[in-house]
Amino acid sequence: MVTIWHNPRCSKSREALAYLEAKGMKTEVFKYLDEPLTTAMLSVLLHQLGIPARELMRTKEAVYKDLGLQDVHDEAQLIEAMVANPRLIERPVVIYEGRAVVGRPLEKVGELLA
Repeated sequence: MVTIWHNPRCSKSREALAYLEAKGMKTEVFKYLDEPLTTAMLSVLLHQLGIPARELMRTKEAVYKDLGLQDVHDEAQLIEAMVANPRLIERPVVIYEGRAVVGRPLEKVGELLA
């Protein structure tokens, strides 16, 4: 089972989902903009990704600048900001067998599944 944190309005996210479907992968779609997030969920995801919180953030989003997140260095605060503002989360995120990747570029998804 593969899980994709998916934003249907994002072309890269749609490409990743189509790639998984073309591979015949049984896929769970998690629409993270519509579903409630928790700090625990994001903490687990960051562990699976093996990256700090800021690397999962869309730093060019207006809300990133509006909240002054460029000056925040506390992981817990960055995670809370993503829980409160899921638009900050980079997409798509694909999870498989306890590991995860941000699917940009799409080749990273193929590497995860290999």
